[in-house]
Amino acid sequence: MRVVIAGAGSVGRSIARELLGNGHQVLLIDKDADDVQASRVPEASWLLADACELAALEEARLEESDVCVAATGDDKANLVLSLLAKTEFGVPRTVARVNNPKNEWMFDESWGVDVAVSTPRLMTALIEEAVSIGDLVRIFEFQQGRASMVEITLPEGSPFAGRRVGDVDWPSDTVLVAIIREERPLAPTPDDAIEAGDELLFITTSEQESHLQDLVAPDQRHRTDEIA
Repeated sequence: MRVVIAGAGSVGRSIARELLGNGHQVLLIDKDADDVQASRVPEASWLLADACELAALEEARLEESDVCVAATGDDKANLVLSLLAKTEFGVPRTVARVNNPKNEWMFDESWGVDVAVSTPRLMTALIEEAVSIGDLVRIFEFQQGRASMVEITLPEGSPFAGRRVGDVDWPSDTVLVAIIREERPLAPTPDDAIEAGDELLFITTSEQESHLQDLVAPDQRHRTDEIA
């Protein structure tokens, strides 16, 4: 897979190292000469240019990439790059970094963003996931499909503790994609039993999130409503 990353700061370089370690091709673009130092990630290709300019993206052969990652520290630049990548170069997948949570509402398909990554939101989700049992925690959203990955830790007393995955009638547009048990991920099969304390990862829609929590952890939902 060929990946073009705009923004060669600490975030962009970290992404590049992970992708290179997984065997992918990476091109890093940045207009700051101080950040464009090939010795920092020698396995990557480098381009000193403004990723918001068409000429720079043509030089980067963006149309040949499978993924474009807008990882600069400027939300405006990330939006412009995502839009150009989609509309001018037909890149199949765009991932954009959200620096200011107030701008998150703009990072959707109208700006060419397939996946928006907000560090504050991810940190909040991880904090909630670490302290909550029975609460539905939204991990991240798939902007184009209007779907989200959510997590629920099955509490003691859940009506589904001990039941087989295949016996549960999950809400529509909801898929159980993983079970994390004793810090190990499991790919769920119809014959697997769900246990109290399991972390359940789902792909679902926003319309089904409350239904999903009512189904899996109804007592927790009722306690939350009473507190509110």
